[in-house]
Amino acid sequence: MRPHGICHAVGSRAERLCVLTETTFKTLGLAEPLLKALAAEKYETPTPIQAQAIPVLLEGGDIFGLAQTGTGKTAAFTLPLLQRLTAERKTAGPRGTRALILAPTRELAVQIGESIRTYSRFAPVTSVVITGGVNQFRQVKALARGVDIVVATPGRLLDLAKQGHLVLHSAQTLILDEADRMFDMGFIRDIRKIVGMLPLKRHTMLFSATMPPEIEKLAREILQHPKRIEVTPKVITVDRIDQHVYHVDGRAKRALLSELIADPAMARIIVFTRTKHGANRLAEQLVRDGHSADAIHGNKSQSARQRALEDFRDARSRILVATDIAARGIDVDGITHVVNFDLPNEPESYVHRIGRTARAGASGIAISFCDPSERKYLRDIERLIKRTLAPANMPELPKNAPMDSASDRERSAGDRRPWQGKAKPNRGGPGGGGNNRPKGDRPREAGAGKPAKAGFRRGRNNGSRAA
Repeated sequence: MRPHGICHAVGSRAERLCVLTETTFKTLGLAEPLLKALAAEKYETPTPIQAQAIPVLLEGGDIFGLAQTGTGKTAAFTLPLLQRLTAERKTAGPRGTRALILAPTRELAVQIGESIRTYSRFAPVTSVVITGGVNQFRQVKALARGVDIVVATPGRLLDLAKQGHLVLHSAQTLILDEADRMFDMGFIRDIRKIVGMLPLKRHTMLFSATMPPEIEKLAREILQHPKRIEVTPKVITVDRIDQHVYHVDGRAKRALLSELIADPAMARIIVFTRTKHGANRLAEQLVRDGHSADAIHGNKSQSARQRALEDFRDARSRILVATDIAARGIDVDGITHVVNFDLPNEPESYVHRIGRTARAGASGIAISFCDPSERKYLRDIERLIKRTLAPANMPELPKNAPMDSASDRERSAGDRRPWQGKAKPNRGGPGGGGNNRPKGDRPREAGAGKPAKAGFRRGRNNGSRAA
């Protein structure tokens, strides 16, 4: 095996000292059942964050990890957790758990749960994924017996705890994944409630792709003398991604996308829109044009979202149209292109979007469409990533190319409702306000309401299918 370069953070200014060492999962101290599971997946060489985090976590230390998506951090915290739980040979007790992992989105929670099942195939560890968007019956049934690991989104977890289906006083490990995303989605208050249910003496890990001041504050509150591991700079972007921008009138974006995806080199594509309505509408248009496409966003049921991801992962759908709720929850190899149909209004979201491509050492291409109203967003993105996106030459669009109307673009840009800017109608009956969010989905994308119809797949001959 080739020597593997490991970078360690040294000193208060996190100066980086790179030491060339021959590192394997075995030399990190992992037990034989985990090594056997890793070998079955053909995982041989740990990534930098795995090489740094696993020894610390095996010793029981807290970790404050800064790592961008695609660096292997899920295995970095899952493998030592499984080893410690197996070695302790304890039980959680009815309605209890020994370890809690919090994730911001259903997709990410499901992905972590799948990783746990993969790595624990030869270890006697039980786990359950707790998310909103699905009936809670099976989740409650699994919790009734007690479970070693609970992977959860904060909203559904608090709902089940309030109903008495889950107690956390026996949980000895807490892991927060994508902490900055949880802050963006408004989960910080829920996280503090959950932390208050846990024992003061526990093993805690916090991982984040970026480290805004609010996350620094949270880390100081919940971590005890943590080891800080930073495998990415404070301003992150993926160097293996070819990034460029088309300056295009908003009405011509759909025509430009149709022109670009005619290239067979765009084999597996994620297209990001700013709103759920925009994602649905664009996916419908792509299907009408004969492309295999589907949409994924927060208004869809968990089963519809999971089905769309599976179709995309298994190449039954070539194009996945998504909102930012999916930006960190999609772990699919072989994504060749990311298209920012709408630029995000938060520059950090750009980094997470384009991180869907160039995974596992591959290269990728990120294409952004920028109309005049989005130029401020483009400047913010370029300021964050400390580079200017290369302008691309506009192709000549067909004269009969479809153009979005001004009203469509306005609705897509804001997902507006008739009452926005006025008093919202009372949908909650007497006494008012009416919060119609489904249980387990507390903070959500703006505009979330009834679940949308499921989607659009396989091309024009197969039609659409409801969730």
